[in-house]
Amino acid sequence: MILFNKPYGVLTRFTDPHGRPTLKDFIPVRDVYPAGRLDLDSEGLMLLTDSGALATQITRPGRGWPKVYWAQVEGIPDAAALATLATGVVLDGILTRPAQVVALTEPALWPRTPPIRVRLAIPTSWIAITLREGRNRQVRRMTAAVGHPTLRLVRYAVGRHTIDALPSGAWRETEGQYGT
Repeated sequence: MILFNKPYGVLTRFTDPHGRPTLKDFIPVRDVYPAGRLDLDSEGLMLLTDSGALATQITRPGRGWPKVYWAQVEGIPDAAALATLATGVVLDGILTRPAQVVALTEPALWPRTPPIRVRLAIPTSWIAITLREGRNRQVRRMTAAVGHPTLRLVRYAVGRHTIDALPSGAWRETEGQYGT
């Protein structure tokens, strides 16, 4: 299995007819495929594997490996907003699964290029959200639903694997027992 710290603006596939940066620009390993996706404008940990069974185990809705996201949001969510995120938000008429949500101090991350938009009159803050499901743009949609749009989104962990000591754009192979 490969751990990859995906930079902002990189597609989570190996080809793009429009010439945008892809996994191929960073990972010269053949016959591995992403276990899940990250949006073009999201950053952080991706797992790649040559095992379809492992990819299914990682991404199985509701029972896959937990994924921890660090979100820089507009404003400072109060206890009620954090509780709503934790108990679930209705997206497309369906309540999201319960999540773990905590306020964070600003994490030590690499600079993002381009930087997030800054509004001098509106502060930003960081939260950590742990999910066991992966709906389309879920964290961004959840934070917007409680009035705190996401400005920067970094997936910090998948299962027991993290981006610790893995710079943006870097990858490494890992062996041994996988999972939570």
